[in-house]
This record gives sequence, C-alpha cells and structure tokens, in this order.
Amino acid sequence: MHIENYDQLDRLREAARGYRNTRTGPRVQAIILAKQGDTAPQIARALGFSRRAVQAWVAAYNRGGLDSLPDRPHLGRAPTLAHDQEDRFRERIEASPRPEDGVCELRSADIRRILEQEFAARYTLSGVYKLLHWLGYSDLMPRPQHPETHPEAQEFFKEIVVEQIAAIAAQHPDREVQVWHHDEARFGQKGTLT
Repeated sequence: MHIENYDQLDRLREAARGYRNTRTGPRVQAIILAKQGDTAPQIARALGFSRRAVQAWVAAYNRGGLDSLPDRPHLGRAPTLAHDQEDRFRERIEASPRPEDGVCELRSADIRRILEQEFAARYTLSGVYKLLHWLGYSDLMPRPQHPETHPEAQEFFKEIVVEQIAAIAAQHPDREVQVWHHDEARFGQKGTLT
C-alpha cells in the first residue's frame, strides 16, 4: 500500500496520542501501520474497521496529510426557518393552541402546517422533528388534557371506582378483571396509559 511521506513515524505516534479519544485516533493508527508496511486487510483486522475504510483513510492522508483525517463538519441543507423567525416560532408553539388550530395539543403535523402557513417554511414531518430537537425541544410531552376536562369526575374515579374494581377482583380471585372505558374520541379502548 503506497503512503506519502508527509510525516515521520514519531510525529504520527505523537499525533495518535493527541487523538486518543476521538474518531480520528484510529485513522492515524491506520496510517502508522501502513507506514510500517501492513496491508489494508491486516490494518482493518487490527483496528476493527473495514478494509474500504482503511483504504479511504490512506487515500485522504495521501491527498493532504494529517489535516485531511479528521471529520469535516456535515453541514447539510440550510434551515428553512430563518433565524429571525425562531423566537416568534417558539412563542407560537409554546402558547396554547389557538381555536383555529382545531386541536387541544399541537402534534408534529400541526406544527408542520403552522410552519407552512404562518412562516412560509416547508418541512417534512421528520424535518419538523429535527427542527424541534435543534431548538431544544424534546419529543416527550405530557399527556394532552382536553379543555373540557372535569377534575371532580377524575377524582371520583380515582377514589371510588378504583376501590370498586378492587372489590370485584377480590370477589373473583380466579378471574382476570378487565376495565374498559370510553370517551368521546376513543370508544372501547382498554385502560392503559398509551
């Protein structure tokens, strides 16, 4: 395997020590082994990488020396939402949904529609998730609460109905007690926290 003579082995070993905890360290090790006369398959086995990866690292080193081994930043496509619109977008999604949104909590499809209609920015659903993550938002959200929720009925259910279910289960120890409930939107769904 041909390798350009940019650096002496001592300088490469010193550089490898500096890159010990990064992705560049194994690349420098591959160059050292190649300078010592090892083949690409031998280097790949020794370092636990593919032969093609080793060959790519050697080719990069041959083109530009040690400076060509570290990862270049993956810039990707520029964000569609302008930087001056970010604060307005944050305020919009952190506020409660508006009546014209027609929902009680904003989902990614709703945020996508808001981006397109109010900010003239087109995103795919996966792009919406990436944008939210980039802005510091998490995918996990508290369970949505309907605007017409009745806290008193919820407390009644927690205190009284749970006791009744336990009493029924005690009367029938050999049977499995299943609790089914429904609301206006989800008929017949089992009582799980989904």
